[in-house]
Amino acid sequence: MHTYSTLEEIFAKVNSLTSIETELPFGYYSLPYCTPSGGIKKSAENLGELLMGDQIDNSPYRFRMNVNESVFLCTTRPLSENEVKVLKQRTHDLYQVNMILDNLPALRFAYQNGHKVQWTGFPVGYSPPNTDAVYIINHLKFKVFIHEYEGTGVQILGTGEEGMGVISSADDEKKASGYEIVGFEVSPCSVKYDPEKMAKLHQYDEVSSVDCPLDLEKSQVIREHERISFTYEVEFVKIQIMGMAVVTIIFAALGFMSPASRGMLLTGMIILYLFLGTVAGYAGVYLYRVVKGTSEGWRSLCWSIACFFPGIVFVILTVLNFLLWGNKSSGAIPLSLYFKLIALWFFISVPLTLLGGSLATRVEPLQYPVRTNQIAREIPDRKYPSWLLLLGAGTLPFGTLFIELFFILSSIWLGRFYYVFGFLLVVLLLLVIVCAEVSVVLTYMHLCVEDWQWWWKAFYASGSVSLYVFLYSINYLVFELQSLSGPISAILYLGYSLIIAVAIMLSTGTIGFVTSFYFVHYLFSSVKID
Repeated sequence: MHTYSTLEEIFAKVNSLTSIETELPFGYYSLPYCTPSGGIKKSAENLGELLMGDQIDNSPYRFRMNVNESVFLCTTRPLSENEVKVLKQRTHDLYQVNMILDNLPALRFAYQNGHKVQWTGFPVGYSPPNTDAVYIINHLKFKVFIHEYEGTGVQILGTGEEGMGVISSADDEKKASGYEIVGFEVSPCSVKYDPEKMAKLHQYDEVSSVDCPLDLEKSQVIREHERISFTYEVEFVKIQIMGMAVVTIIFAALGFMSPASRGMLLTGMIILYLFLGTVAGYAGVYLYRVVKGTSEGWRSLCWSIACFFPGIVFVILTVLNFLLWGNKSSGAIPLSLYFKLIALWFFISVPLTLLGGSLATRVEPLQYPVRTNQIAREIPDRKYPSWLLLLGAGTLPFGTLFIELFFILSSIWLGRFYYVFGFLLVVLLLLVIVCAEVSVVLTYMHLCVEDWQWWWKAFYASGSVSLYVFLYSINYLVFELQSLSGPISAILYLGYSLIIAVAIMLSTGTIGFVTSFYFVHYLFSSVKID
């Protein structure tokens, strides 16, 4: 959290335009909005932000700490036919403008059915019922909630985004004051201005404060050759330490207080996956040696381990990326990032997997507790097919997570906040336990009917939960994402859901197989041979 002094200038940033109707993000300046006087500059983004389609740019929205003002921003040139078409399309698709101030998102509050609802960002425009006219949001009312530090011992070391308030321990303590931003709210309006009169103003000239008009005649309509004037007003609201603490804790819990937190979850997952390649290579080659009794061909196995899941993800993302490129969405992965991901894959993940496999060839493998026959025993015919049991087994692990799955999908696709990570940890532990138990029970059932080919059955017994997760995702698409428009959005949703389902299958299937393997080993090591 940064500390600012009175009158210090703070500029808001803008993120990609997003919509729960299409799930296709677009850059803020893809619409005819006012641009900064110094030009558009992209903010530094981490790997997770790029993969999530975030495109954070600077904006002309300037705030002066603790100064309430109403400001003129700019008047656009006459709108072209294409600009009018794009503005109306973005409005009909319910696109939201996302703004950030001191790493806090702009929140909007509205009442629906008597309940106060919180939204992130504000709409591009609106279209009243029973009319074909579309109106643009061109006046914003901001509320910036600040907390003041004042008194001895407070010293401002630097200002702006690099500044921070510290407690001084010097003997010659002096009075100083600083402000921290703890909340950022916006109320959008559509106001019709006289473009000839507004064109005479310069950026950041003061204008009269306006009330949001209820009469559509006083709102700014979107039409060809129309010139749109943009204004905004800001009010700084001081809150005391208790209010600041509550707001800070809420935003910290939602992950908004750290400047590095946006996209860091996905970045951390990718880095963790890369460096866990050593563990994957070690475990894969070790089990290979136990089952096959030889380490011959371990390098090919390591390449398969390093390329199987990333290869599936790479193919799916490439197909989806072509769709995003075709729609000129900012959610498309840049070509440069593709090469970076490939470099991380082949220069970090693959070598670490080979390193883990090499280490596994040097350790003594687990020995079988009994001798096995060289001639395979015939498996008796069964009254029911094995795949039926495997499909049924997946319903038990799915039952432990399907309720939580609803909230996770809502967080991903509807932009709702997810903050019950403690409960999610409990659900994850229950999922691991149930997957292990289901695989062990089915393995024992197959051994009881003299079916010794248990390994893939153990894998699919717990891995089949992924099938139900994918089917539930389809159900969520049909019944919860009814507003999702167009086949492109549905294909994107199903593509990402397929990646999640494959990841779940490999994870839960591995839990089932490893647990069943050690169960069978323990079972036969307990057999006494006279």
